[in-house]
Order: sequence, then structure tokens, then C-alpha cells
Amino acid sequence: MSLSVAPRHARHPTGLMGSVYLPRTADALALAMSTYGIPLLVLATTNSAALTGLAFALEWIPRLAAFGWAGAVVDRRGAAVVFHLASLGRTLALAAGAVVLYLHPSGHVASVTVMVLAATTGVLTEFSYIAAETAGAGAARRAGRRAHRVQAVLLGIDQTATLSGPALAGLLLLAGPPPMLAVVTVLSLLAALLALRTPPSPVVPARAPRGQRSSGLRTGWRTIRSLPALGWLVTGLTLSNLATGLLQAAGPVIVVQHFGQSTTAVGLVWSAAAAATLLSVTICRFALDRLGMWPVGAACAALASLACLAAAQAPDYRSYLLLVAVLMAAEGGMTVVLRTLRSRLIPPEAFGSTLSATILILLLPFPVAGVLTALTPPDALGHVITTCAALQALGLLCAFARLRTDPALRT
Repeated sequence: MSLSVAPRHARHPTGLMGSVYLPRTADALALAMSTYGIPLLVLATTNSAALTGLAFALEWIPRLAAFGWAGAVVDRRGAAVVFHLASLGRTLALAAGAVVLYLHPSGHVASVTVMVLAATTGVLTEFSYIAAETAGAGAARRAGRRAHRVQAVLLGIDQTATLSGPALAGLLLLAGPPPMLAVVTVLSLLAALLALRTPPSPVVPARAPRGQRSSGLRTGWRTIRSLPALGWLVTGLTLSNLATGLLQAAGPVIVVQHFGQSTTAVGLVWSAAAAATLLSVTICRFALDRLGMWPVGAACAALASLACLAAAQAPDYRSYLLLVAVLMAAEGGMTVVLRTLRSRLIPPEAFGSTLSATILILLLPFPVAGVLTALTPPDALGHVITTCAALQALGLLCAFARLRTDPALRT
């Protein structure tokens, strides 16, 4: 390709800042604030633990339903277009919600508004996330030998947003729901405007074949079943995500109602967890070089199981915050192992469909966790978390015991 027809960002690496990194930063921060802030908003508006859990489920169920559809739309229309429209739609939804809550700060109208916001932002966030991931992957491919640097920057952006988003959402909620929603609205609008600078997909099919989503997921499922090492690791992490999702869904209830802390304290829990995860991912990169995947993965699995069991019985807020941070750091280490394993094992011709199926399976526990939180009385949440932590420990024990002699994790 000649320089006269090459995209600007392909000719000048600094173009990545405006075309990929800045849109991703605005979208990631809006995503983190809405994912963790809306359940807090529901609790502050309704003072109901059941509705808080239901809102968490309503955030995740539409995401899962839209997962394959979002991928097909991005393939057909291009990452830049979908990124822009999804961020713009989220902007309009959040702005409307802020106005309604300003006019009706409590009552049935407020309750219905926050629940609708949970479902709407869940769907639109899935579309913007898939589009942003696709744009980032395209930038990495165009970077050639520097692809790992692009991915490292994108991972740092995501973790930084997860670090700051929950705390910022909880802090803004002290001033009331409308200010918090207004800030997320501005971030979404900024992401929509910056998405106009996102480079278009190099190849956009004119039409997507009918049934592409279902056939792609079936292909991914068959590939996972044909790779025992990947299947066992996905199974263990799925059970682990059930316990993690329950801690996320029940977090506002536990911190605010059980420990008597403010909504800001809920955000601090997940900000501390994100910081611990970022540190864990950095350490695991060096540990994997020296020790190999199985020892690192097994150690992270044991640490995650112990931390989750202890978090269910945490006597105070500080202990709870520390244990959740340790749990998420261990989860981060296992995620590094999963990403490395699937990059080695999945055939290139089936990588996209298998990746979609893997992510879908790993996300399924999150709406289940929201439903469990909605159906469980607040006083019984500790027992439910303990049960899920026991399932997590059993699942990870079976998975890594099965993988102990597998050559895929011994390479």
C-alpha cells in the first residue's frame, strides 16, 4: 500500500492517540461508571436490595443477548459507525434518565427509570465495547511488530478506567443521581464524537449471511469441546465468575447496609480491586516466563478460592476491601493464563467464533448473580456467597487437577 492511500494513523504512530486511545479512554470510563454506578443508583433511589440485584441482572442479560448480534453488526457496518452510534445512543438514554430523576427523585417513576437505564445501557455498552475491541485489534494488526505495545496501552486504559470509574461514580452519587448521570452522559458524548476519528474497518462485507451469529457460536462451542485444556479452564473460571459476580451484585448491599459505609466506599472496593489486578497482571507476565502456566494458574486459583471464602465472612469493611482486592488480583492472573492458552490452542480460522463463545460462557454467571442477589434476603447474602465460593474452589480444583499433566499448560 502506498503512502498516498494509507490511512493517516497507519503512516504516523502518534495518530493512534486521537483515533484509538482517546475514544477508548472515554468509552471505558463511561462503561466502568455505568456498570458499577447504576446498581448504586438503584440502591440510593429505591433503598431495595432486591431491586439492586435485579438491576445488576438487567445490565448483564441484555449484554449477553446482544453479544452475537453486536459482533455481526460491527462486521457488517464497521467498528467506527457502530462505536459512534452506540455511544450516542447511550448519551441520549443517560441524559433522559438524568432529567427524569431530577424531576422525580423518588417514587415509582424513579424506580422504573433506573431499571430501564440498567437494561438500556447494558445493550448499548455491549455494542460500543465490541466496536472498540474491533478497532483496537485493527490498530494492533496495522502496528505489525509493535502490536503488543498497542494491546498493552489498551489494557492499561481498561484497567485505569476500572480503577477510577467506580470510585468516581460513588463520589458523584453523594451529590445526587442527576450529577452522576450527567458526568457519564458527557463521557458518552465525548466517546461518540471521538469515535468519528476511529479508522474504518479495512473490509466491511456488504451483507452478513443469515444465521451468522448462531453458526459462529456453534463453531466456537465445537472448538472449545475439541480442546480439553481450554474447556476445563473455561469451566473453572465460569464457576469462579459466579462468586465474583455475586460479590459485585451484592456489593452495594453489603457495604452500605451491612457495614454502614457510604456509596463512595463501594466504589473504593472495586477501584482497589482494579489496582490490585493491574499489579497482578504485571507480576504474572514475569512469573509465566520463569515458572510456566500451570504453577502460576494453580497458585492464582488457590488464592482466589481462599480470598472469596474469607470475604464471605469478613468482619469489617477494611477486611472486605482487602479480600476482594486479593480475589480480583488472583482472577487477573488466571485471566492471563486463559488468554495465553487460547492464543496457543485455538486454530486461526476459528479464533473469532471461539473467542465469542468463550466470552459468552464466562459472562453467563453475572446475570445469575444478579438474580441470586435479588432473591436473597440481605441477612442471608453471606451464606449464599459462601456456597458460591465453595463451588468456585471445587471448580478450580477440578480444572487445575485435570490440567496438571496437560502438555498445553506445560509448554
